[in-house]
Amino acid sequence: MAELAKTPLHDWHAAHGGRMVDFAGWSMPVQYTSIVEEHIATRTAAGLFDISHMGRLLVGGDDAEGFLDGLFTRRVTDLSPSQIRYSLVCNESGGVLDDVLVYRMTTNDTRREPTGFGLVVNADNREKIVAHLKQHAEGKAVDLEDITHEWAMMALQGPRAIELLDPLVEHELTSLRYYNGVMTPFAEVGGCYVSRTGYTGEDGCEVICEAAAAPTIWETLHKAATDAGGMAVGLGARDTLRLEAGMPLYGHELSEEINPIQAGLAFAVNLKDRTFVGSEAMAAAGKNKTQAVRVGLQLDGKRVAREGSVVLQGGEQVGEVTSGTFSPTLQRPLAMAMLKPTAAAAGTHLAVDIRGQQHDAHVAPLPFYTRGQA
Repeated sequence: MAELAKTPLHDWHAAHGGRMVDFAGWSMPVQYTSIVEEHIATRTAAGLFDISHMGRLLVGGDDAEGFLDGLFTRRVTDLSPSQIRYSLVCNESGGVLDDVLVYRMTTNDTRREPTGFGLVVNADNREKIVAHLKQHAEGKAVDLEDITHEWAMMALQGPRAIELLDPLVEHELTSLRYYNGVMTPFAEVGGCYVSRTGYTGEDGCEVICEAAAAPTIWETLHKAATDAGGMAVGLGARDTLRLEAGMPLYGHELSEEINPIQAGLAFAVNLKDRTFVGSEAMAAAGKNKTQAVRVGLQLDGKRVAREGSVVLQGGEQVGEVTSGTFSPTLQRPLAMAMLKPTAAAAGTHLAVDIRGQQHDAHVAPLPFYTRGQA
């Protein structure tokens, strides 16, 4: 059995009560105290996440822009310097290989800032995406570098995240627009890339830095967060936070068998005046009114519907749950599901089979939670 990969912050997690688990081949903390406590701290103050397991790739070369534009569902050619865009990588049939962040990097040689494009991909899919990129790069002037193990990545999320991080970096973060990033010195450590992005439904930033600088940056951020009532947060609360915010997770609401239109991600598909891998299939999917679609479910009572739970309407199966949890913020069971379109309208009354018993539920608009509700 292969040894699990470790992030540059692994020793800190182990020394501070992190319950370590195997996640996509990495030893990662699922929680430190309780998932609920960490979840609430993020919603009310600030949560600090180690996300160094996520894949980080650099793509450069004369053909890089057109190359990526031919692979991603969202247009790359109009990305401004420092802008970041959520996009999808699909196969020819329109199924999702991964959802990714695409960064248009800017040039600043004095701060060792990378040029070209940066990509952040899911840990489970990194090797698949690297192989996909290499396959399509043959014969093109494209340079691909996987810096996942040389650089670290962490996220500070929550209503106080920006005010806590801002004094620690040279660039003024309150003016940094959402889905933009900047290379900036961090305290006395050196340069890091700070982006106003996240996966919790809260404001905040993600920080990419060289692996050697990660422990110092983490300790600084952790002190700032804990002084403000926040804490370090594991993968468990990361999942409950993203589910409340209605964000899909690869392997649950996204897969090679689910296209972006079904997943409710039509905003991330730019079909006009361009072609990319899977674009023909996606154009057809946009006209298909019979395919299952992603919806939110709110359940009565306290029982939680887990992945795979059957969803029924009038005693007939109309779909199944893809993710479910008990919402610490809203204090009720929530789920996302793939349902037949005839059962997908908001307010539709359904039942969910949980261990052989049917529990009332109804279709609820996504997201369940929007910033400022806590």
